[in-house]
Amino acid sequence: MESREVAYAGIFVALIAVSAQISVNIGPVPLTFQVFSVILAGLILGGRLGLLSVLAYDMAGAVGLPVFANFTGGIARIYGPTGGYIVAFPLAAFIAGLAKGKGRKAKLLASIVALGLIYLFGWLRLGFYLGGNFGKAFEVGVAPFIVPDLLKILVAVEISEAVERRLGL
Repeated sequence: MESREVAYAGIFVALIAVSAQISVNIGPVPLTFQVFSVILAGLILGGRLGLLSVLAYDMAGAVGLPVFANFTGGIARIYGPTGGYIVAFPLAAFIAGLAKGKGRKAKLLASIVALGLIYLFGWLRLGFYLGGNFGKAFEVGVAPFIVPDLLKILVAVEISEAVERRLGL
């Protein structure tokens, strides 16, 4: 891995950590900007480096650094009700990153698939946490986030297009 790639990955670890703190508690799953930053990491860095940067973020949180929402960290957060979302983030960045350099439509499609993966993992973990009440898990952990997350994806795709044009990444 080149030093430039390490620097880019580090920037995205920091961006995801900061975006996690932009948080509105609306129930057991807070509304944050993590999804935006995770998708953006993939779109700008590509699949491999996007995955590695988001994995580094997850590992930092798992060992206790306060990078998750509301300045929390620790392995207990991954086993908690929102852990499924956190576990899905690196895979989502990888999927979004597969569309790097392939234009808006490909990026939008890959980002929607990546978002679906985040929702799937998050919904399943939350459903188990709620004693198998997957309907309630969908109601509080997926449904309120669909429109805001789709808007975040649109912005992430546009930003990635601008970065590609200006910086050639």
